[in-house]
Amino acid sequence: QVQPVESGGGSVQAGGSLRLSCAASGYTYSRYFMGWFRQAPGKELEGVASIYIGVGITYYADSVKGRFTISQGNVKNTLYLQIDNLKPEDTAMYYCALGDPSRVYDVLGERSYNYWGQGTQVTVSS
Repeated sequence: QVQPVESGGGSVQAGGSLRLSCAASGYTYSRYFMGWFRQAPGKELEGVASIYIGVGITYYADSVKGRFTISQGNVKNTLYLQIDNLKPEDTAMYYCALGDPSRVYDVLGERSYNYWGQGTQVTVSS
């Protein structure tokens, strides 16, 4: 019923920027969590940023602070991830996820989120 859809990925040079977008349909709660996760080849899924929709509090992994910015769109159930100063280690599939507030204990933990998009690929070359 709830289906997040990501867009905005691509192939860029190190030092460049990308803006990822997510739209999640079919969700009617006023307060919930939306987050961005990534998975590089051979690596575990990593939560990079999340936001408490309806409150405005944001959360970031230490590895991306200062380079990644998560924000809520003007349209309901939309989300952005601005990525600046891209590094080769940022290469990964990036996923948007939505979590019901009742199940979110770790705001960057994958088990806190119950609706997932199919992902958008980010590739950074050196």
